Amino acid sequence: MYRFLTKHIVFFSALLFILINGIFVYIQIPYLIFVSLLLLALFVAFVRFDNFLLLIIFLVPLSVPLYEFFDNLSVNLYLPSEILIIVAFFLFFVKIIRSEVIDKRILIHPVSIAIYINLLWILITAFTSSMTIVSLKFFLSRLWFVVAFYFITAEFSKNYSFSKKYLWAYILPLIFVIFYTIFRHVSIGLFDLQASHYVMSPFFNDHTSYGAILAMIVPVLTGFVVDKNNKGMERTFSFGFLVICIIALTLSYSRAAWLSLIFAIVIFIVTILRIRLWVLSIIGIYIFIIVVINITEIVFSMGKNTTDSSASLSEHVQSISNISNDYSNVERLNRWNCAFRMFKERPVFGWGPGTYTFKYAPYQISFEKTPISTEEGDKGNAHSEYLGPLSESGLLGSISFIAIIVVTLITGFRVYKKVNTKALRILILSLLLGLITYYTHGVLNNFLDTDKASALFWGFAAMLVAIDISHKKKNE
Repeated sequence: MYRFLTKHIVFFSALLFILINGIFVYIQIPYLIFVSLLLLALFVAFVRFDNFLLLIIFLVPLSVPLYEFFDNLSVNLYLPSEILIIVAFFLFFVKIIRSEVIDKRILIHPVSIAIYINLLWILITAFTSSMTIVSLKFFLSRLWFVVAFYFITAEFSKNYSFSKKYLWAYILPLIFVIFYTIFRHVSIGLFDLQASHYVMSPFFNDHTSYGAILAMIVPVLTGFVVDKNNKGMERTFSFGFLVICIIALTLSYSRAAWLSLIFAIVIFIVTILRIRLWVLSIIGIYIFIIVVINITEIVFSMGKNTTDSSASLSEHVQSISNISNDYSNVERLNRWNCAFRMFKERPVFGWGPGTYTFKYAPYQISFEKTPISTEEGDKGNAHSEYLGPLSESGLLGSISFIAIIVVTLITGFRVYKKVNTKALRILILSLLLGLITYYTHGVLNNFLDTDKASALFWGFAAMLVAIDISHKKKNE
């Protein structure tokens, strides 16, 4: 009887949905279609919450910031994904009230505890902020990203097949964005650095965020290709998409993304060769001592490098160490120095989450500025996932964020060593390498205030936690 009623309810709901949209088009109010689409999404959310989450993930790469439509907004959202993320956030708490709680082992997992500490400190520093409203908005945005992409995702990812659906739900629309970007390259006849700054708009703000996402996806697609348990067609498509992503990553001209992927490859080699931690420690200490001893010569050499960012890939790579006249590099140093000065003035609570953009201008020094600097301080953030929290939430803000990274890495590598299933080991390593690209990229840029980066950053961590919990349960 229940199945009969459900079937007919769905059937008549679909008819009603088509009828309402037909009426909207007939009376020439097409934008009301979005209202009915939202109602349809809510229906899916109540019937199949897992599919609702996959719908959100599918829409994330295609989302467009609200300021693309309206100027001078005090609040910016990514449409349509962030509206649905907020819906998922509230439904999550509705389910908790109705005792439909998620697995308690997720709630008490070390990664979750590290996240609680970070969120709590962000909330505390929001109330001590120099711009309380801005900081509270920042906290709420971070909170619903974490709830949707970490806690809800971790619950569903205890099923291995859901993790793959999550990843494909992100990859497929991203491929569309890549084709769109390449088409714009072709249409304007430019494949250079200048074009790479805007051809992915409006889906991505600039080439650096675009490159960061591509770098995170490359290890995942590589894992799909390597995993022989995947069907031949899936492996073929994965290989094709991998080639497309590598081409797109090259055309992004994002030096930080290139470096992050190279670092991930190094970690991959270290992991596969099973090099001991004490050996790595000795090598690391040796490199550190060499750098300290020769720091003057290194800085002098970097200062002599005058190779600027260029359409030539070789020159663009050489410009990575140019701190003399490469405006992108020098401006980044300017932002970092501002962050340190802001931290020195407010080392405990910082200036407030999300306030760096509004507060760093007076901390610029004239000889550190570049032609792309601004007196208003209204162009961007601290360009670092680590220095941003340091200036905005003090020392504990930065440490608590780093703690999330450390605990996630410990969890991932521990589970990688213990799991015997080859397919699962490939997935775990792919997720870890994807995260490592972002952890590395985070030294030079920060994008966790966007849904595109958050969906992968928190989602990958959630999958590792889910695998950890499922593996422990299987052993028990």
